[in-house]
Amino acid sequence: MEQVLHEECGVFGIYSPKETRLASMVYYGLVSLQHRGQESAGIAINKDRIINYHKGLGLVNEVFSKDQIDKLGTGNIAVGHVRYSTSGSVTVANAQPMVVKHIKGQLALCHNGNLSNSDTLRKELELSGCIFHSSSDTEVISYIITRNRLKCPSIEKAVEATMEVIEGAYSLVMMSPSKLIAARDPHGMRPLCYGIMPDGSYVFASESCALDAVGARFERDVEPGEIIIIDQNGLRNITTHCNKVPHSICVFEYIYFSRPDSIIEGKSVHQARIEAGHYLAKEHPVDADIVIGVPDSGLDAAIGYSECSGIPYRIGLLKNKYIGRTFIAPTQEERELLVHLKLNPIRSVLKDKRVVLVDDSIVRGTTSAQLVNLVREAGAKEVHMRISSPPFTHPCYYGTDVDSQENLIACKYSIPEICEKIGADSLGYLSIENAMKLPGRNPKTCCAACFNGKYPTPLPHQTEKNRFDQ
Repeated sequence: MEQVLHEECGVFGIYSPKETRLASMVYYGLVSLQHRGQESAGIAINKDRIINYHKGLGLVNEVFSKDQIDKLGTGNIAVGHVRYSTSGSVTVANAQPMVVKHIKGQLALCHNGNLSNSDTLRKELELSGCIFHSSSDTEVISYIITRNRLKCPSIEKAVEATMEVIEGAYSLVMMSPSKLIAARDPHGMRPLCYGIMPDGSYVFASESCALDAVGARFERDVEPGEIIIIDQNGLRNITTHCNKVPHSICVFEYIYFSRPDSIIEGKSVHQARIEAGHYLAKEHPVDADIVIGVPDSGLDAAIGYSECSGIPYRIGLLKNKYIGRTFIAPTQEERELLVHLKLNPIRSVLKDKRVVLVDDSIVRGTTSAQLVNLVREAGAKEVHMRISSPPFTHPCYYGTDVDSQENLIACKYSIPEICEKIGADSLGYLSIENAMKLPGRNPKTCCAACFNGKYPTPLPHQTEKNRFDQ
């Protein structure tokens, strides 16, 4: 994966009809969502209307030992979160769930996405006397919900009122002293679904793979703009924000962010990536001996390219799954060495071959150049790079770290120039037209702003995050 793009977060929530040890269930759900965020993790448990929680920096298994899971105790509602920061720095203060205490009780909030009007709302809240303890836009949402809760008859009405003012991408899972609530932004930019366990527990998660992990039967996706409430009276929903704006699911969920075993809005992510490979083979055919994919995100598209082209698929790069997340490489020499540590070529497969190398994206081009060189050093005669997404030409403001045009190689160079810079014999990107077909729905219901600049919401006033230089 070129430059290692990141999506903001993964959220998980469960409502059980009886008090039980829910922390382990949330733990398993978060482990299955670990690909969506590796910087922090947190779990909150509701027992007798009191919220107990723990969160910290690191992977789920680094933040939660068995003893820590046991300390969270029992309860009948729980929420959990894994985070990668696209807004806000890497600190415990920004870790979620965001837990708020107020005169009407407590709130534990988990958020996936990014608000496009966060800076404006934060300034308004600060001028009204709010004091922020984090730099995350999740705290902005929690303040607005809390402020509305003090005026509204219920937490769900407070969430409904909050959705009138927040803009951008958000999939929310939260709990009050007596309810589990899920909400999705009216555009539906980030995924959110729910299922039911054999004991009648309701489970919400960013992806269906997390439902599978805890044995929940998938029911359906949360609709764009929908609010779903679970309490002792069962499930009910609020749809006042539904069907007000065009549906805009992020197309990159299908290309990279989601796990291939997930089903997003009725479409298999694995199948979408196979289809991306089919389109690539038709758009950018080449005479070659083998097709290989960059683990893990390029593998499915490579299989698809092979199927459509008739060129044999082979495993040409082996990923070391034990390279630590916190590996520090302060010098350029060490950064280049890291590529060799993470990926090692299988020389017997590559030697004297004309190779089609499939990856899911190119951001800055540095990693792609290293990959091409790695394959050449293993003896490949030719390296033809194929990318299962269009070129990144615009920043994303909805929960990914594609945030500055100055860092995007496609904004500076033509495709032939990029091909020369990464050292490939040829380079082909998936067209925007075919990328928009991957979700298996009307292309007008997808967000591809990072490829075409057509944003579904007003742009933020403050647009530069420059995550790459942090």
